[in-house]
Amino acid sequence: MASTASEIIAFMVSISGWVLVSSTLPTDYWKVSTIDGTVITTATYWANLWKTCVTDSTGVSNCKDFPSMLALDGYIQACRGLMIAAVSLGFFGSIFALIGMKCTKVGGSDKAKAKIACLAGIVFILSGLCSMTGCSLYANKITTEFFDPLFVEQKYELGAALFIGWAGASLCIIGGVIFCFSISDNNKAPRMGYTYNGATSVMSSRTKYHGREGDFKTSNPSKQFDKNAYV
Repeated sequence: MASTASEIIAFMVSISGWVLVSSTLPTDYWKVSTIDGTVITTATYWANLWKTCVTDSTGVSNCKDFPSMLALDGYIQACRGLMIAAVSLGFFGSIFALIGMKCTKVGGSDKAKAKIACLAGIVFILSGLCSMTGCSLYANKITTEFFDPLFVEQKYELGAALFIGWAGASLCIIGGVIFCFSISDNNKAPRMGYTYNGATSVMSSRTKYHGREGDFKTSNPSKQFDKNAYV
């Protein structure tokens, strides 16, 4: 029961992390910057992996998609690949987890299901690492430009999508680790103890009885001889 409960907890944690990681791809605010006036915020600049936008004080947004994938900066291409890999790995990890959990009826024997659950944990860990790496790479670029005194272009700050990605990656890694440890419960050796087996007990008792009778005959040859003499 403890192993089943731990697998259910791991599945819920991993799926929650995968949903958070998936939600970062369409999220707008990967990086954000504001220009404040004397009374109100005059403009808000923000960007994600797909476009860059500016929103004025009236709430109207003007966005521009990145023109060409080949003309993008290397860190944006790397972040795209890592985040897409994280979402894909999380999808396959959820399928493996459903097959490998003890509470499901597919996957074969308990030993085979334990191996599949461990594989699901490894896949979720890889998904979390991809998401963590992608978000950290993007954040490193933002902070490097922000603290560079020679950088004269628009400076940005960390957006909400990065924190969501970090949280989702952490949940995926935690859930994957729990899945990996769940295989140890299935590999534990059975406890040594007395187990009653009716057929074996009866046969052993008969063997002991006949053995004792033979010993009695062997140890009393005179009585056996007298019995044969009267016959």
